[in-house]
Amino acid sequence: MKILYVCHRFPFPPKRGGKIRPFNMIRHFARTHEVTVCSLVRSEAEAKEGEGLAAYCKRYEMVRVHDSVQSARMLARLPTSLSSSAGFFHSPELAQRIRKLAAREPFDLVMVHCAFVAHYVTHLRGTPKIMDFGDFDSQKWREYARYKPFPLSWGYALEAWKLEREEARIARQFDLCTATTRDEWETLESMRTGRPTDWFPNGVDSDFFAPTDKAYDPDRIVFLGRMDYYPNQECMFEFCAKVMPILRARRPATTLAIVGADPSPAVRELSKLPGVTVTGSVPDVRPYLHGAALMVAPLNIARGTQNKILESMAAGVPVVSSHLAAGGVDAIASDHLLAAKTPGEYAEAILHVLENPAERARLSRAGRARMLSHHAWPQSMRRLDAIVERCLSLSRSERALAAIS
Repeated sequence: MKILYVCHRFPFPPKRGGKIRPFNMIRHFARTHEVTVCSLVRSEAEAKEGEGLAAYCKRYEMVRVHDSVQSARMLARLPTSLSSSAGFFHSPELAQRIRKLAAREPFDLVMVHCAFVAHYVTHLRGTPKIMDFGDFDSQKWREYARYKPFPLSWGYALEAWKLEREEARIARQFDLCTATTRDEWETLESMRTGRPTDWFPNGVDSDFFAPTDKAYDPDRIVFLGRMDYYPNQECMFEFCAKVMPILRARRPATTLAIVGADPSPAVRELSKLPGVTVTGSVPDVRPYLHGAALMVAPLNIARGTQNKILESMAAGVPVVSSHLAAGGVDAIASDHLLAAKTPGEYAEAILHVLENPAERARLSRAGRARMLSHHAWPQSMRRLDAIVERCLSLSRSERALAAIS
């Protein structure tokens, strides 16, 4: 089968959330099918790194865009009813390449990851199409509107309204639509688009993120995540201001390592606080993860699955998360990870682990076991295979009915 796969971020190397899910889908499909990947890059460095995708697909179409131009496209849509987010990911060159590809050879399936790039293939007719929303950015923008100051809050609220309408419109133009979690699937179902829907979870590379026998620092906690991403920034600002003082008052040796690429100047300022370290980009997050007693994920804005939680649990490092972020993981709070809401609750949960090695060991074993049973890529890809077969079967049935009528 020939598959055209379109995604909003070039899916190699799979170092961040927006690349991990599409890469694993592409790698899986390519084992038995011919996969053509079409996506964008934003720098020469990203383009160079992305060349490694050649080992996992038949071919790829990579188009370089510049953030200044894409930002202008985004701003141009503000006074219109069109989504500004899709404008940021639009490239006339990529659109032309996809049109030429589709005209030159027939594809048996079109797969799109992320609503922002759905517009590249909505014109295609006669080929089964699956829209993998992953999560719903309209809901995330709505949360941004609650945290951002005016007039940014107004801009995000407007974009949330536009994108919510756009997501429903997009869903109606695909044969089947998918999401990352059951909660996101329920959001998809609530749109009542009349299109078949399903979901399949993100997995985690449990061999790469495996536990280690090396000693950990019983006073160290860690946060993992790109630090140019607003939800990560916002939660670390609040955590350092409200939770760290409680922790250090009761356990003075407690330290926090904020590990993630591209920290903003404001994030770097956090390293001036007692016990806080901001690393910036690191070649491998595992030494920081394995060296900590636990990983915190106190996100106030979270949609879909937080890969940082999957990776930590797979590595046997206990997680203390917000209830919101924990909802994107197929795990049970208290059994496989700990969840909190207020600064006091976070402090109590963290200290409970730091002060009880036996409890840390229990959560370490339970968390990894849950990842192996519920968030392994092979199981997730089997669900995807069934979804693809369902889409193809529906398409065959529709063509048969059309031929009869």
